[in-house]
Amino acid sequence: MKRVISFLKSRRFRRVVLVLVFLFILFEVGLAAVIHLYGLPDRTQPADVIIVLGAGLYMIPRAEHAAVLWKKDIAPNVICTGGFTELDSLSEAEACNVALQMAGVPADVIIKEENSRNTEENALETRKIMGANGWQTAVIVSDGYHLLRASWLFNRVGIENYPSPVSENPLPARDYIHALLREMAAVHWQAFEHILNTQPS
Repeated sequence: MKRVISFLKSRRFRRVVLVLVFLFILFEVGLAAVIHLYGLPDRTQPADVIIVLGAGLYMIPRAEHAAVLWKKDIAPNVICTGGFTELDSLSEAEACNVALQMAGVPADVIIKEENSRNTEENALETRKIMGANGWQTAVIVSDGYHLLRASWLFNRVGIENYPSPVSENPLPARDYIHALLREMAAVHWQAFEHILNTQPS
């Protein structure tokens, strides 16, 4: 016991702690860079459907971006995802639906998925819709910082996907940093789930 206490008070222990802290910070900075850089290029390819991921107040730019892709004949159908929040009477999917129609996308090509509350549920609920329609491939529309994790989760449920970042109306720097930090935390959680082999059902 004395040896343990002595080691904890030693310079060697402090050096080990500093090295570990440095490595942790280095890893987190690297993760932030990977998330940011992954979301920059547009990987859009022709697909069976365009999926717009829920985003609360940021739903409109995503829907408008999806409308642009639809008008380019990237896919014939659009799925709007996202359920109700505690403060809103309108679901994220319905907000997307309205924005798409205002941008010129006809109602008969839009499908609303209003059961999901997060990205993992977006993937699970969307898989049901795609399976019912015989669709195999999807363009995923979201903000760039969200696309690494989103693509990973959609791959995990068996959906071949092509991420397409929203290019217009970038977030202010403070909001972007906050969103990036939240996304980093979410990536850690998803990785933890993956390590425990808790596959989406």
